[in-house]
Amino acid sequence: MSTTTEFELSGELKQELADNAFNPCVGDILLSESDRARVWFIRLAPGERIGFHRHVLDYFWTALTAGIAVSHLNGGPPKRAEYFAGETRHMAFARGEYLLHDLHNVGSSDLLFITVEHLQSANHPLPLPADVVPQGLSAGVRLP
Repeated sequence: MSTTTEFELSGELKQELADNAFNPCVGDILLSESDRARVWFIRLAPGERIGFHRHVLDYFWTALTAGIAVSHLNGGPPKRAEYFAGETRHMAFARGEYLLHDLHNVGSSDLLFITVEHLQSANHPLPLPADVVPQGLSAGVRLP
C-alpha cells in the first residue's frame, strides 16, 4: 500500500504564484532582444530567489557557475537541482504548454545563468512590461 503526501505552497508563495502567473520576465536583466530571440541574465547570490515567472517559448539556459537551487515547478513541491558550469538545457513547448516556476539559490556560491528564448515558437511571446528593455550588464556586475 502506498501513501501519497500532499504538498501545498505556503500562503505567501501561493499569492506570489497567482500574482505572477503570466510574468514574462524569465531573468533579472534583458540583455538583448531581436525579432528572433530574447537573451536574459540571472544572478542569484546565496539565499536569493527569482520569483515565479512563466515560460511559454522554446528556450535554453546555460549555467555560468556551479551551484544548488530549489524550484517549485507549476506550484508543485520543491525540487532540488545541482548545476555545473557550462551545463545547458533546452526546453520546448507545444501550443498551450508552459512552465511556471521560481528559483532559489540554496547553495553557498553565486549562481549565474544566461537564458535565451526563441520568439519563433509554437506559442506567442508574452508581452514584456514597458520598463523592461534591453540593457547591458552594469560595471557593478561581477562575472566569474
